[in-house]
Amino acid sequence: MHHNTLIIGAGPIGLETAVELQRAQIDFCQIDAGPLGSTIFHEFPPQTTFFSSSERIAIAGMPLQTPDQGKATREEYLTYLRQVAGTFDLKVQTYTRATAAQYKDDRWHVTLTDEHQQSNVITATHVVLATGGTAFPRKLNIPGEDLTHVTHDLGDPHRFYDRQVLIIGGRNSAAEAALRCYRVGAQVTISYRGPELAERVKYWLRPELESLMRSDAIAHHFNTEPVRLTPDFVELRNTANQEVKKITADDVLLMIGYQCDGAMFKMFGIQTEAPHGAPCFDKKSMLTNAPGVYVAGTATAGTQQRFRVYIENSHVHTRRIAHHLQGLPPPPDPKLLELPES
Repeated sequence: MHHNTLIIGAGPIGLETAVELQRAQIDFCQIDAGPLGSTIFHEFPPQTTFFSSSERIAIAGMPLQTPDQGKATREEYLTYLRQVAGTFDLKVQTYTRATAAQYKDDRWHVTLTDEHQQSNVITATHVVLATGGTAFPRKLNIPGEDLTHVTHDLGDPHRFYDRQVLIIGGRNSAAEAALRCYRVGAQVTISYRGPELAERVKYWLRPELESLMRSDAIAHHFNTEPVRLTPDFVELRNTANQEVKKITADDVLLMIGYQCDGAMFKMFGIQTEAPHGAPCFDKKSMLTNAPGVYVAGTATAGTQQRFRVYIENSHVHTRRIAHHLQGLPPPPDPKLLELPES
């Protein structure tokens, strides 16, 4: 089957791209390797609150409303994404991956493989990669990292009741994990390579966490990094004097961020830039060097050390792509709200 455009990814920006193409009456097919909003579904713990206010992460002109007029939770935003898909009758093929791609006869021949490992080939003149930038957890590459009690996901904090939990990291995910584990009755310790919590820890998390650390309700070891994980303890090395101490832990949470999956860029022959693997593209059209292949959303930044591309400043990507596909001039750059919140 042939389509004008194949959209790979059904997160917020992928869905917004689909709506823009629908409004322009451009034929498209959309897939995602997981469910709608896969990154949010898999990587956000239950009841996580977005940093961005609702109007900043609303998509396709459809308002995002919350019961208390506050910032949306993970569950509220996933509900919202389902509402967007339903309202605009978007037919997303979820749990479907693009596993091979070849360009010939002025079109892309893309192999799609579903969750049952059944494959078929479609063709598309254009492709939009809205695949996000957090496909895989970052690795420490130290002994013991693959032990069963070591994880990159907080999940439901209830499982940590009355257990000794060591959290590696000092940014938002680590701060939130520390507070939530503490509140369910865990004995929490934080290890972070910096001298204090990261600068952009959410303003509603920092004061309480710092208070708990000052009172030793949550133990903390700044300027440290793990060098070995065992079933019973973790060895932390002081980055200043190189001294190593052992910290007992029943569970270890590696809250050290995620990295982009560059395999999709490689599959379509997209040039990337070191050191973060960001794709090269034209900022007026979002078109890459690969014929007819565009990028949108956080995928445009590769692996971000500090997030500068996120939902709220990626909306314009969808309009740039739709305009370029229609042969229209680029849309004007948006006037972003001051102090981006994400």
